[in-house]
Amino acid sequence: MSVLPPVRRDRVIPQLPQSFRKEAALHTENDFSNKVKTACQEQRTGTVGFKISKVIVVGDLAVGKTCLINRFCKDAFDKNYKATIGVDFEMERFEVLGVPFSLQLWDTAGQERFKCIASTYYRGAQVVIITFALNDIASLGHARQWLEDALKENDPTGVQLFLVGTKKDLSTAAQYSRIEQDALKFAKEICAEYWAVSSLTGENVKEFFFRVAALAFETNVLAELEKSTSRQIGDVVSEYRNGSMLKKTHHPHKV
Repeated sequence: MSVLPPVRRDRVIPQLPQSFRKEAALHTENDFSNKVKTACQEQRTGTVGFKISKVIVVGDLAVGKTCLINRFCKDAFDKNYKATIGVDFEMERFEVLGVPFSLQLWDTAGQERFKCIASTYYRGAQVVIITFALNDIASLGHARQWLEDALKENDPTGVQLFLVGTKKDLSTAAQYSRIEQDALKFAKEICAEYWAVSSLTGENVKEFFFRVAALAFETNVLAELEKSTSRQIGDVVSEYRNGSMLKKTHHPHKV
């Protein structure tokens, strides 16, 4: 039986990373919920075991999806552009509140001819990252269609959405200000968390993925806690229905 090596020290998340903009954040609190922290401290079996969340990254051709993933996973930036054919994926391991957790990062093709191939890999996502380039207003306009395509393959109520502006280093101050206003408006409309990053310089990249990992982890644990509570209630109901609980509590009077 193979044993995974320890999580890298720079992938440990002891507290909730903060959002980029409070006005467009999925989680407005400054820390993990008390339920999650308690569950992790108690190391409840089945609730906080090894977990994986699937993350899909979508967006127009050449907005920098692959560069974003490579900057975080490999701390590398390749200036020689190569279009993704179909899909690629990376597995990134974390430790959140002392618990092992992984993100499965799916890098999908932005080319129209590969859309059908890529869309088959959208299914089962817990997180959807919609990317656009901060120096290309048209790519933000196309973000809505990318979102719709991703949600066709998933339960809209079961995914967390992030709207990410890439190529922050290539956007002038005036251009950035204009496009960010539109991006923030769109993020609020679709209930997504907004971020602006640069894969070239690395600005906000680590912070962004740590935020994704932390929120995905919290959602995962809360869902498991809810299931656990439902199972416990279900067990009690079943015992009452089959009479075993009544047998345990019934004490006949002595004569």
